[in-house]
Amino acid sequence: MTACTEPGCTGTYEDGYCDVCGSPQAPTAPAGTGVTAAPVAAGASATSLLGTGIAGTATSPRGGAAAGEDPDAERSTRTGRTSSSRLATAALGSARTAATGSRATRRLGTGSTRLRGARLGAGLTTVPSAPVRDPLQVVMADPQVPERKRFCPSCGAPVGRERDGVPGRTKGFCPQCGSGFDFDPRLVPGDLVGGQYEVVGCLAHGGLGWIYLARDQNVSGRWVVLKGLLNAGDADAYAAAIAERQFLAEVEHPLIVEIYNFVMHDGAGYTVMEYVGGTSLKEMLTARREANAGVNDPLPVAHAVALVLEVLPAFAYLHDVGLLYCDFKPDNVIQQGDAVKLIDMGGVRRVDDLDSAIFGTIGYQAPEVGEVGPSVASDVYTIGRTLVSLVIDFRGNTTTYAASLPAVADTPVFATYDSFYRLVAKACAPDPSDRFATVDELRTQLLGVLREVVAADRGPGHPALHSAASVLFDAPTTDGPHAPLRWDELPTLKVDASDPAASWLAGVSVADPHQRIEALGEAPEESVEVRLARARAGIEAGEPEVVRAALAQVLDADPWEWRAVWLDGLAQLAAGDPVAARASFNAVYGQVPGELAPKLALAVACELSDEPEIAEQLYVICARSDANYTAVSAFGLARVRRAAGDLDGALAALDLVTATRSSFAEARVQRAQLLTTSDRGVPALAEALAGLERVTVEPQQRVDLRIEVFTAALAEVERSGAKPTLRIADVPVDDATLRDALEAAYRESAALAPSRDARIALVDRANAVRRWTAW
Repeated sequence: MTACTEPGCTGTYEDGYCDVCGSPQAPTAPAGTGVTAAPVAAGASATSLLGTGIAGTATSPRGGAAAGEDPDAERSTRTGRTSSSRLATAALGSARTAATGSRATRRLGTGSTRLRGARLGAGLTTVPSAPVRDPLQVVMADPQVPERKRFCPSCGAPVGRERDGVPGRTKGFCPQCGSGFDFDPRLVPGDLVGGQYEVVGCLAHGGLGWIYLARDQNVSGRWVVLKGLLNAGDADAYAAAIAERQFLAEVEHPLIVEIYNFVMHDGAGYTVMEYVGGTSLKEMLTARREANAGVNDPLPVAHAVALVLEVLPAFAYLHDVGLLYCDFKPDNVIQQGDAVKLIDMGGVRRVDDLDSAIFGTIGYQAPEVGEVGPSVASDVYTIGRTLVSLVIDFRGNTTTYAASLPAVADTPVFATYDSFYRLVAKACAPDPSDRFATVDELRTQLLGVLREVVAADRGPGHPALHSAASVLFDAPTTDGPHAPLRWDELPTLKVDASDPAASWLAGVSVADPHQRIEALGEAPEESVEVRLARARAGIEAGEPEVVRAALAQVLDADPWEWRAVWLDGLAQLAAGDPVAARASFNAVYGQVPGELAPKLALAVACELSDEPEIAEQLYVICARSDANYTAVSAFGLARVRRAAGDLDGALAALDLVTATRSSFAEARVQRAQLLTTSDRGVPALAEALAGLERVTVEPQQRVDLRIEVFTAALAEVERSGAKPTLRIADVPVDDATLRDALEAAYRESAALAPSRDARIALVDRANAVRRWTAW
């Protein structure tokens, strides 16, 4: 019996395992191996060294003991053990240090970021972190409302303004209506509000009141924010403060500032909320402007999109619980480290509230709010306007462009990021019904737009790094290397799982389209998906009447159902009308600007209808944004550029097709053909064959290319003389050697020819090109 080596264990090894703690017995290394068995680490169940070739000894076949081991330690493979923790393992970590006698300890809590990804940017881009500021550093030294922001709480007339060099009053009466105004803070440092919150000072002022910094004396002196009324005489503002308290008591979301309490002090109410010590998006813009000598310096589009994208779940939450935010703008989003929060909930109201005062900001508020009130659509509008204000110098947003967007031609950001423009154009559509129906719909498309923006920022020559699964379309199933995609080769729509007939449609597998049309007539419910399936079957069957009837039913029920327009575009493409298809796909693009399928379809339609510049732009977007779309877009891009005489551009496009694609060989063949006919001399011809060296190509295709290359090289030699210092596939570039190589290629092609006549013709060509030798 051998005593167990586990620290503190009093057991002994029997049949290779301790009879007390169950740990395996460490094997003894045979003499001369220089290997020492590592002791079992405390708390481990099995850390002996076996069979790795790095440490320990190898076991013999059939589970027998290795040479030098105790034969009694041999165990059958049928031991009844099921846990891998009972198996031997190579020494690592503490077991390894014990085996080697070293005393090294692992560094814990280091600053490595290899496994730590930034939260912002959806894994697509990196947004600089915003440091959390010391609250005491942001307290206002002299809290005053600027004169330009002083207005009567009753009639809105300017009040408290400077006259003849005399500063305006902060308290007084409106000269227009006689109502009183008071813009002085009600609280001063040292005030104890609600018997709990000690005021430190003012942080800011806004449309609904002063914001104070305070310490919570009842909760370890934590920092809190007190938000009160700017003017106690404003009945609407006071009502809004009360409403804010009621709504925020119901709101619990990690992206929304937390409300702790609501207290009264000297007849005024104060909301008590968490202190969010980051930087608002408005402050970011201000800091960038100041650093740029007073000239506006908007955020990069990718950063702005990432920041807004992060806060959208807060809107979805509010809408889900029947609340509207109403007053979204850059002031009301704070970035704190790598996170963002939605603050200032003063304008929040219930969806069905038709009586409360409406709060919003000119330049961000939807134009219909004054007449019909706020809605989910008006919240979507404010999100779109905020995005625009973050990325362009949005002058005139309260005047000229109060209800519109600047023209694309006058706005470089819109021209550069077309998908971004199409998204904000839909979000800010004049008619609320034309906007995104939900924030979730907006968020899905904004994520796709972010992917395209990041791809565009990488610049030309960079294919997509990742593939992304769309919730609306399947990925392309063919790369279309020889011609623009047919209608049935374009991405297909995914069936909406929430459709009442979705499960029934999954069982319809009739291949013949005519029979499928009949089968769809037996659907248990005439749902949208059933009608869309009938339309597609009608396209396949060549029955345009069926297509028109089905799509008319869909659009009559919902004029915004873009999927019907998508199928209409497919039908038009199938009928040979790419101009009409172009209009349909362009409409779909505007409805789902973050999707690549409509862009690919529009690129195909543009390629077929003499709009090569637009086709090229769309192919580039698709190729850069999603690996599923790179190859099919690269071939389209190469065709468009080749037709325009842009050889280098066509070659660069074909280089985007990676070796993992089944069409890689075809891309290399096309590249070789372009170089062969490029008239760029011997270097291009050499490059043509070099590009095929490690590519699997059909023998006939490869020899045909060799014939083309050697024929072109021979013509080059005859025109400008031999260049024996240059080589094409190890063939010196001189008349005699090239003729030998060309003759051999013809004879190789003859051996592959499918018929006797073809073989004879190729042999005749070989004889015709062979060099003459002297006898």
